[in-house]
Amino acid sequence: MLTLRQIEVIRAIMVTGTVGSAARLLNVSSPGISRVMKHAESVLGMRLFSRRNGRYAPTPEARDIFAQINGVYDKVEDLQYVIKRLARGADSALKIGSVPSIANVMVPRAIAGVRRRFPNLLIDFDVLKIEEAIDYLLLGKGEVVAMSYRYDHPMLAFEPLATGRLRCIVPEQHPLAGRTTISAREIVRYPLIGIDPNDPYGRVMTAIFARHALDYNVTIRARFGSTVCALVTTGLGIAIVDEFTIAGDNWPRLCQLAIEEDTDFQTYVAMRKDATLSSYCEQFIHVLRGEMEQLRSAGRERRRSPVARPRARAKK
Repeated sequence: MLTLRQIEVIRAIMVTGTVGSAARLLNVSSPGISRVMKHAESVLGMRLFSRRNGRYAPTPEARDIFAQINGVYDKVEDLQYVIKRLARGADSALKIGSVPSIANVMVPRAIAGVRRRFPNLLIDFDVLKIEEAIDYLLLGKGEVVAMSYRYDHPMLAFEPLATGRLRCIVPEQHPLAGRTTISAREIVRYPLIGIDPNDPYGRVMTAIFARHALDYNVTIRARFGSTVCALVTTGLGIAIVDEFTIAGDNWPRLCQLAIEEDTDFQTYVAMRKDATLSSYCEQFIHVLRGEMEQLRSAGRERRRSPVARPRARAKK
């Protein structure tokens, strides 16, 4: 049986008419072409070419073989074309979901990384509430969901994504705006926005309040971190949000303070247990994890990380 390499060499000689031209076409040496051709003739038990005036012409016995070789070669070229398109993501789709806190900044950064690797990939991105994630995965609407916590489910698997921590955010003119850190005991002295004990991040902070026997006053509840940030900018109170929500410097009228107590939490990526992830999805998880870990590493290097502050107006 002929190998693909032998088929490639035979076709090159057939197309160019000489061993030297075939060697240049395939970017190899002429002796190498001759050896492959002779071995192919030995395997088939027949002479494929006759040499006339320095050129190689197919023998009558080989004409039917050449017709089949052309067909095989065309199929190989089609396969290579399909592989190249898949490598760029053409005619393929990546369907992913995320809870809002990770969706605000981290997922868009990860999508940008995936886009650089697969420029033709169609990406379908859904922002989901935590309770919507189960149906999203079980009904096959997407491959994975970035989650703020994990839970037990017989059909779902959870892999650690990255650790994060909570931050206290205050308006730029607030008395706390000049601080670098704040304790739980100091936080409860001010009206709070958005602390819901049933929220994954809310449970972390309320557990700290409970350990210190601290009463806190929630004046406004809002479910999503972006809404909480918007409310804080109006001066209605201070809030505790996760660092991923405010990572993009999209809130120029806010300052963020490190919380002295341990507020670490773990994030996850959820998927069906019986699912095999696409290479596009694996790349997405890899880039997302890297972006989130990079944020955490940067946070260790600076104790206070202010969201971009507006420039002072020049005096007239």
